[in-house]
Amino acid sequence: MKNVWGIIFLLVILTILGFVGFTFQVRQTESALVTCFGNPVRSITEPGLYFRWPIPIHRVHRFDSRSRLLEVQMQETATAGGEPIIIVSYLIWRIGDPLRFLTSVQDIDGAQEKLRVQLQNAANTVVGRHPFSDFVNTDPSKLRFEEIEQEITAALQQQAAANYGVDVRLAGIKRLMVPEKVTQDVFERMKADRKVKTDTIVAAGNAEADRIRSEAEAKQKELLAVAESRAQAIRGAGDAEAARYYKELEADPELAMFLRDLESLKRILKERTTLVLGTDVEPFSLLKKRPSLETKQP
Repeated sequence: MKNVWGIIFLLVILTILGFVGFTFQVRQTESALVTCFGNPVRSITEPGLYFRWPIPIHRVHRFDSRSRLLEVQMQETATAGGEPIIIVSYLIWRIGDPLRFLTSVQDIDGAQEKLRVQLQNAANTVVGRHPFSDFVNTDPSKLRFEEIEQEITAALQQQAAANYGVDVRLAGIKRLMVPEKVTQDVFERMKADRKVKTDTIVAAGNAEADRIRSEAEAKQKELLAVAESRAQAIRGAGDAEAARYYKELEADPELAMFLRDLESLKRILKERTTLVLGTDVEPFSLLKKRPSLETKQP
């Protein structure tokens, strides 16, 4: 009975050793490369349980396939117009082809060193194709950061995959600065733009003021002409009436004075007016006695 249990125990041990020696597991966050006496025979990018021959026939090289962030420190480059700018670029990448990755860059540090150079070159090339206004602009709709990052990503993806087995997910500009001289130039340019806009607004205001002033002057002339015309008409009527009174005054001065006093009295008493005057005051003397009028012979 002891021999039976011993055999079973031995079989279990051999089964475990065989399972461990002939299989291997690739986790969700890993990719693997199987080599046979140093020669690559199989690249694995999907997680699961896989068969292998024991060491030293097969060796399994595991790689961390999670995405990584690589930043390139400040570097000065130039835009399409020659303006110098300082950028901090970044790159998100992961191992896409374990075989090419192992044969070209060996490990993560080697890959990042290669990618850093590729990212600098791509960023310089793409930035050099765009004017300064695509990076710094007072109008947000004219900024082109999204298009620029897409161009940098596209420039890296094919080259990184073909040369290093690296899958580039995203690349772009994390930070952008301008040298002090360029900053001063930008401020001067912004001041010039503001001055142009201010001059335009002031010119439009002056033109509107001139238009209003011209219309007011034309209206003034029109009103003055109408007033002058009415004044001349009134003056003419007054002169005609005065001439008529002069004529009557020359014909009969006493009757003329009487008519003048009567007209004055008529005007004074036209409204509801209360006057306290002596009856000797002209023309109220008419209320006290009748004037002695004599008709002149023609």
